[in-house]
Amino acid sequence: MIDDVYEVYALRYAHSDRRSPENFIGGDSHDVAMPLAYYVWVVRNAQRTFVVDTGFDQASADRRRRDLLRPVGEGLRTLGIDADTVQDVIITHMHYDHAGNDDLFPRARFHVQDCEMSYATGRCMCHGPLNHPYDVDNVVAMVRRVYSGRVTFHDGTDELAPGITLHRIGGHSRGLQSVRVRTRRGHVVLASDAAHFFAHLDRKKVFPTVDSVADVLEGYETVLRLATSRDHVVPGHDPAVLELYPAPSPSLQGWVARLDADPAGR
Repeated sequence: MIDDVYEVYALRYAHSDRRSPENFIGGDSHDVAMPLAYYVWVVRNAQRTFVVDTGFDQASADRRRRDLLRPVGEGLRTLGIDADTVQDVIITHMHYDHAGNDDLFPRARFHVQDCEMSYATGRCMCHGPLNHPYDVDNVVAMVRRVYSGRVTFHDGTDELAPGITLHRIGGHSRGLQSVRVRTRRGHVVLASDAAHFFAHLDRKKVFPTVDSVADVLEGYETVLRLATSRDHVVPGHDPAVLELYPAPSPSLQGWVARLDADPAGR
């Protein structure tokens, strides 16, 4: 396998029922079912393996009234990955659903944007509407990793490895970063919550949990520019990802999707 070309996987681990007006600032006149799928992602080749985000556990699911469908560690094992051996974890942002499972990766180095860490530990967290998407225990766990030398900070755009770059987008959270990956079909962008659904990207609408509406809208243009095409942008919570992309095996249909393969109908 070529050193700077990667396989990319989306692993669904949780679910939440929602109606479409809950997913857009200003609501949605259609008022249809629009559930959230919760993912972590894997980027790997013969030389390297990166896990993108860490999800949440059963305790967090219970507190937030989410349905945990398959623990993240179990999902990783379906791809032959033992969380205990993972060396690098990219945290797109520190919201509870992207930065939980605090003890799952004991040997990993975590990659976080400077301004996300500053935001999650600074004065804005004094306000309930701003701190609600964060879990204080997850934030404290990250602080402990900083003190134990297990966090690498990034400021804006950075090359993590040949074929993998991090890009600070902001908008949804202060230091949200997306991940651009060279694959066999071109540059795939794991947008994470730079776009929750394809509909946000296509309709230029904004998810209600937001730090800066302006940065969200600019972020749509950024992820589209970074990707080989619109069909190379992968949103953070859209169940359609599992319908568009093939599973690695029939037994993983509806749970795992291979994102370096062409989407259905393309």
